[in-house]
Amino acid sequence: MGLSGRFGDGVAAMLLAQRGGLICWVPVCLAIGIGTYFSLAVEPGVSMLVGLAVVALALTVAARRLPEPVAPLGFAIALCICGVVLAAVRAHGVAGPVLAWRYYGPVEGRIIAIDRSQSDALRLTLDRVRLHGVRPDRTPDRVRLSLHGDAGIAPEPGLRVMTTAHLSPPSGPVEPGGFDFQRHAWFERLGAVGYTRVPLLGVARAQEGQAGLAVFRIRMAASARIQEVLPGDIGGFAAAITTGDRSAIGRDALEDLRASNLAHLLAISGLHMGLLSAVVLSTLRLLLTLHPVTALHWPTRGIAACGALIAATGYLALSGGNVATERAYIMVAVALGALMIGRRAISLRAVAVAATLVLILRPEALTGPGFQMSFAATTALVAVFGWLRGVDMAWLPRWLKPAFAVVVSSAVAGLATAPIAAAHFNTIAHYGLIANLVSVPLMGVLIIPAAVMALLLAPFGAEAVALTVMGGGLRWILGVAHWIAGLEGARGHVVGPGEWVIPLLVLGFLVLILWRGRLRLAGPPIMVLSLWMWLGAERPVVLVADSGALVGVMTPQGRALSRERTAGFVARNWLENDGDGAEQWTAAGRWPSDPDVIHLSGKRRVAAFDGCRPGQIVVTNVSAAALRGAPCEVFDPSG
Repeated sequence: MGLSGRFGDGVAAMLLAQRGGLICWVPVCLAIGIGTYFSLAVEPGVSMLVGLAVVALALTVAARRLPEPVAPLGFAIALCICGVVLAAVRAHGVAGPVLAWRYYGPVEGRIIAIDRSQSDALRLTLDRVRLHGVRPDRTPDRVRLSLHGDAGIAPEPGLRVMTTAHLSPPSGPVEPGGFDFQRHAWFERLGAVGYTRVPLLGVARAQEGQAGLAVFRIRMAASARIQEVLPGDIGGFAAAITTGDRSAIGRDALEDLRASNLAHLLAISGLHMGLLSAVVLSTLRLLLTLHPVTALHWPTRGIAACGALIAATGYLALSGGNVATERAYIMVAVALGALMIGRRAISLRAVAVAATLVLILRPEALTGPGFQMSFAATTALVAVFGWLRGVDMAWLPRWLKPAFAVVVSSAVAGLATAPIAAAHFNTIAHYGLIANLVSVPLMGVLIIPAAVMALLLAPFGAEAVALTVMGGGLRWILGVAHWIAGLEGARGHVVGPGEWVIPLLVLGFLVLILWRGRLRLAGPPIMVLSLWMWLGAERPVVLVADSGALVGVMTPQGRALSRERTAGFVARNWLENDGDGAEQWTAAGRWPSDPDVIHLSGKRRVAAFDGCRPGQIVVTNVSAAALRGAPCEVFDPSG
């Protein structure tokens, strides 16, 4: 047998060894296609998408007739193409008008969401929008306003309000390869964002009979009741994890939670949904086993799983059904569904099914940190505990096993999510493992059970007792967050990775976890390669804000900024991506006295400019026609 024949036989054997685990690669192939779509520089036309769908269908039919070792490759290519088509269909399905200019004037709309901005301002999302002098076909479906100043009236779900506001189109990335808020806003159907300093005026009360707004009103009423019993940040924390309303938690508490790596407890995600389902499942099963008839003749596990699914569905509705909660609900629903039909609830197959459903429903979730961190942690935990099932742990005392499981869970989840969190947020919580070890167990043994009890007692007006117990646990977590955040070196900063770092890291991780056979040993070297590339990441020497209002130049001391205050959001993102924790005014102090890049902001500074030398670069945010003959390079809005 020749070399090519032995190689072919080896590949065939390797592919045959994957039988039974190929379903785990379905979301991976879809993700490759979705990622390809979002990396395209030009939107594919309808004819192109139809052609891709036909090719995917043809490959699927053809793959069914191919020999078994080769057939999975055909299905894999078809799934990758389906990922491209899915993302494109979703993008076109949420299409709506986007404001193409800066607007100042009357804004009228209905309140459909209430939260807080990064600057701690109350923020409203409005639909059914009206803008003065703007045709309906050019008016955004939704706008988001930050309230700077007196709100005037208390915002209520469904209330139609009017104000005078500044609006602008959602901004794109602040630098090449940076976070694309414009794309995020597109899938949120936000056609404009802005702010108002004028009090709100109520135009019309909320109408009855609208299911979505009815749930919204219930959520906000529950949040208000929680905050009445538990005032301050404790109440804001409790409202966040029960109703999804994060508008009441203060900025200082939020920063402490981020610095201690406990901010994930605020989002209603897999941890909360899983703990709630586990509490309801175990409680119902315990109750059903108390009577001999139900214990011996009823399918107690299936009934308890069904009850837990109903509770999880109610939690989804109460929390507002945001993307993170929907993702968590799908994962829990798959696990509980497996229990109801007598299958293993926690397995890599269940994780794969959940990831596939999320990607089909919301392909854009792939690019967000929530999806990436959630499934990285879940996949790692399932794989590690699956491996531990086959390990003899007789040496470990039985009473220590729960503590051991908590330590292993926190360590594995922390290691799996740390690179992704660092890539998206450019920070590392050095004491995050300690904070999670002393806080997360409390969520399962005290806080979530108390929240369930508060819900059961609410119809009788006795929920305050359970909420007080819940508040005690949350007070402990906030205390831990404040203590950890106050430690020296609690938060570190890392440079933003190149575009191929995270994909390579994830590829190595998936090969290690999912592949069957010796090829899985290639996973760790791929991960090491990605981290080595991250260490060698190079930042742009010169960055210019899209408005021309700010310039950043890399110096030996770090990035120097041309202004102390202007374009604060852009400045903060540049410095974070540099791995620099300095404030904007500190970075502005690095600006050299004789710079190679000169920034001129405003017509007066351009008119007063006395010239430049060859080799210098001049950047201005106004027309600089008078400098066209200068010996240096000049960049202004006209190019």
